[in-house]
Amino acid sequence: MSFMFKPLAYDDTTAVNRPRLDPGLLEDLTFGTVAAGARLARELAPRCSGRGLVVALDGYASADFDDLAGAAAQALRQAGIAVVRREMRGICKSTETLDNMLAPSLPLDYEKDPVLLFGRLFRGGFSDFFDAGALAALAAEAAALPAGSVMLLCGHGSTSAPLAGFVDVCVYLDVTPKTAAIRAREGRLVNIGDRTPRPFKELMRRNYYVDFEVILKNRRELLCGERLDYYVCADQPDDFILMRGSTMGAMLDALVQLPFRTKPVYLEGIWGGEFIRKARRLPMEYKNIAWIFDMIPMEVSVVIDAGGRMVEFPFFTFIQKCGREMMGEQCVRSFGGYFPIRFNYDDTYHSNGNMSVQVHPEGSLCVGEYGETGSQDEAYYVIATAHGAKTYVGFNEGTDPGEFIRLVKESEKTGTEVDYQKYVNHIDSAPGRQIMLPGGTIHASGRGQLILELGSLTMGSYTYKMYDYNRVDSDGCRRPIHSAMGERALHTERTTAWVNENIAIQPILDGEGKGWQQWILGRTDLMYYMTKHVLMDRGAKAEFSNDGQFTVLTLVDGENVRVYSKSNPDFFYDQKFLDIVVVPASITDYVIENTGYQPCVVHKTMLKPGYEKQFGIRREE
Repeated sequence: MSFMFKPLAYDDTTAVNRPRLDPGLLEDLTFGTVAAGARLARELAPRCSGRGLVVALDGYASADFDDLAGAAAQALRQAGIAVVRREMRGICKSTETLDNMLAPSLPLDYEKDPVLLFGRLFRGGFSDFFDAGALAALAAEAAALPAGSVMLLCGHGSTSAPLAGFVDVCVYLDVTPKTAAIRAREGRLVNIGDRTPRPFKELMRRNYYVDFEVILKNRRELLCGERLDYYVCADQPDDFILMRGSTMGAMLDALVQLPFRTKPVYLEGIWGGEFIRKARRLPMEYKNIAWIFDMIPMEVSVVIDAGGRMVEFPFFTFIQKCGREMMGEQCVRSFGGYFPIRFNYDDTYHSNGNMSVQVHPEGSLCVGEYGETGSQDEAYYVIATAHGAKTYVGFNEGTDPGEFIRLVKESEKTGTEVDYQKYVNHIDSAPGRQIMLPGGTIHASGRGQLILELGSLTMGSYTYKMYDYNRVDSDGCRRPIHSAMGERALHTERTTAWVNENIAIQPILDGEGKGWQQWILGRTDLMYYMTKHVLMDRGAKAEFSNDGQFTVLTLVDGENVRVYSKSNPDFFYDQKFLDIVVVPASITDYVIENTGYQPCVVHKTMLKPGYEKQFGIRREE
């Protein structure tokens, strides 16, 4: 399910993008919640002089409508305009009715899912949540609004299709996923139709499989249909940023013309290490940084410097608005508008243990069990290692995987130790080693290394822990094992020889020039993306083509490179060590220039040529 339950509140301010913005766009930005409400009132007032006006305030999960609605209502009343406010929860079906409707998406199967982490994606929309009678009554009230009055319709779904016939103005309050997750943890996020927050884990499970799907579908329709009159960056309660919908679109259109970086999110974990904390100078109060979400589409954001003020948009909003320019036409058709690869760091450097021995489901299992649209494939690229670091992948030759499964099932019940190294193959880790991990492959990142992890499911995460060394979590509970589902997912024939031949290949030279060489590192018929890296001397420049799609670059060794458009060198990003930068499809040819004082290595990820013939449509657009 959703990757991000408990992000750290730390705000990384280093990932800033500086596209060229027309001065008129900057003039349209209104900073401050009270000022935003006053502006709305000022611009709405002339429109309601001859008739009643219905203004919908919709938004992402956890959006707080009260302050903006209150500020707008106060200013409207001061201008002599009558205001009535209605809440969307008032037209939703009862909680009991919704729970019954959503039960197939949130099954109670404790054998498959001991802690009820997983579910099945809900494919409906806001119309399924609304009571028909209550919706008709609201429509009748809107139709009878007297001239010179405004109805503020607040809540999730207020801009959705069932209300389009009587809503006059659409205002969208967008929230970044990190902020939404923090609000959920603090009890400030309520599921659609509910009046009070559910227990945290239940709330987040419902969010991922139901609420997020419904909200994202509606937001995509608003963006693609250009139906947004106003857009609000609504992370900071007292400092909303209001702009016209067209301004938001123009800012993102400007950003997608150059290489860009997303804003990372950090999470602690039981096996977390120290490499990223030191490399990025995170505060000492944060320990055991396990996951660094540098570009997981549903979890990160993009920051734009707008005349010295930082404006932050959810990355998935950016994708929904500018997907074709970012990813390329073929990619959008093949994956239904979703960015098809995720990027994060796994840090076990100087940690107290390995990641769990685990497996992920391949396509048929993902689709059949969860309503997802493909396999959860991953890939590990080793960036740095301490002494003796290992990466575990596949089964050892001559061992009995069935015996291993029996042992881990017994351990799940009793807590007995399992000699996992007897059964699970390992590779001695070294910087530059790439291991592809198609769904069904048993694996684990060992202690003492920093891994760049790639993944194919960019919306959800399905990890079946087979063995976790009997560790307990921060609450003192044993971490859940998923041996029943893991057994179904495992490809036990993937042993040492198969791994070396198919998914841990030796590098293949793929081009060279003055001061640089490019090598293919990871490529398998079982996955739709591939990886390379470029070794560059100091001062070297290397030119590449995007071939109508995107490329993702990670500076895995060295100090600094500049990535820029060959045809327009002013479209650039200065990339530092460990930065992950997207070169969008809008840039046909690009240049990587080593601007640091030492040699460097740039890791590259791209869709594999011909992927669309093998993997097809992943999600409905």
